[in-house]
Amino acid sequence: MNRQLFEYHPTIGYKFIKSLKTRVAHEAGGYLLRTNNWGFRCENDFQIGKIPGKKRILFFGDSFTAGDGVSNKFRYTDVLETMLPDTEIYNFGLSGSGTDQQFLMYQEYGKDIECDVIVLSVLVENIRRIKSHYRYYYNDKNEKVIYAKPYYDFKDGAFQLFNTPVPSQPLTMEELPKEEQEKVDTGGRFGFARSVVNALGLKEITQKITKYQPVPEYNESNTPEWQVMREIIKQWKGMAQAKLIVIPLPLYQFVEETSDASNYQSRFAELTTELDIPVIDPLPEMRKYTMDERRNFRHKTDVHPTAEGHKAMAEAIYPELSKILEQ
Repeated sequence: MNRQLFEYHPTIGYKFIKSLKTRVAHEAGGYLLRTNNWGFRCENDFQIGKIPGKKRILFFGDSFTAGDGVSNKFRYTDVLETMLPDTEIYNFGLSGSGTDQQFLMYQEYGKDIECDVIVLSVLVENIRRIKSHYRYYYNDKNEKVIYAKPYYDFKDGAFQLFNTPVPSQPLTMEELPKEEQEKVDTGGRFGFARSVVNALGLKEITQKITKYQPVPEYNESNTPEWQVMREIIKQWKGMAQAKLIVIPLPLYQFVEETSDASNYQSRFAELTTELDIPVIDPLPEMRKYTMDERRNFRHKTDVHPTAEGHKAMAEAIYPELSKILEQ
C-alpha cells in the first residue's frame, strides 16, 4: 500500500487524506478514488445527524470495503446503497487496516454518528493482522518501510491496547528487537513459496493438492488470534449505539473452493450463538455462480474484488441486511 494517499493518525496509525480526487494506477487500467470531508473513501460527506426520512448504515472494513482496485461507485457498499430505498451508507473502509484499527476508528469517528445499523465487514484474513504490531507500507519515495500499528492483547488478565499513540516514524527490520521482528505483518503466509508457485502458474492446483488453509487461526475457538478478534467484537457490541452486525468477507480461495471455509464459518457462527450478534455470510450465495464467473470476481494478479465481485457481494448481503433494516 502506498502511503501517498494517507496521512498519519496518532490513534489509528493512518487514514486517507481529506477531499482527495485522484486516479490510482492499477492492472485493470486505474481507478478513481475520492475521499470525503472527514477523510474517508465515501461518496457521502459525513454528518452527525441523520437526514429526516432516511436510514443510515455505517460500514467498517479494510481494502475490500474501501474498494482497492475499483472506482468508488462499483464497491459493494455503493451498490447496496442503490438497492436499499431511502438509505445512505457511510463507508469507513481503510485499506490495510485490521479489525483492531477499525474498532478504534469507530471510537474516534463513528460512535456519535446517528445510524440504524453498524456493519463490521471482516475480511477473514484480518485475524492475522490483529496480532501484528507492525506492517509494511510504501512511502512517498516508493520505498518499502515498516510502520507501527495499534493492537490489542490480553496482559495480566486484562484486555489492553498497545502502541498508542502510534509512532509516526518508519522503521527498518534491523531496528526492531528480535522478538518484535516476528510481529511484522509481511502480507501473507509462505511468501517465498507463494511467489515461486505464482510465477509458474500453478497456484490453484497447488492449493487444491496441499489443502492450503490461508487462515488456520480460525481452526479452533481457543486460538489466541480468535480470542482477540472475539473480544474486540464483543466490546464493540457493548459500545455500539445501534445494532452491530458482522459480515465475514471471504478470500478468493474460499469463493473458488480451493480451501475449506468451514472453520472460519464456525467461528463467526459462534458470535450469533454466544454473543447474539447477527452474522451475514455472503459465501454460500457467491458459490452459486459458475466457476468462470467466480474467477472474474477478482483481478488477474491483484486479489481484490473486481466490479463483478463487488456486485456479487452486494447481492449476497442485500436480502439479510434489508430485513435487519426493517426490524
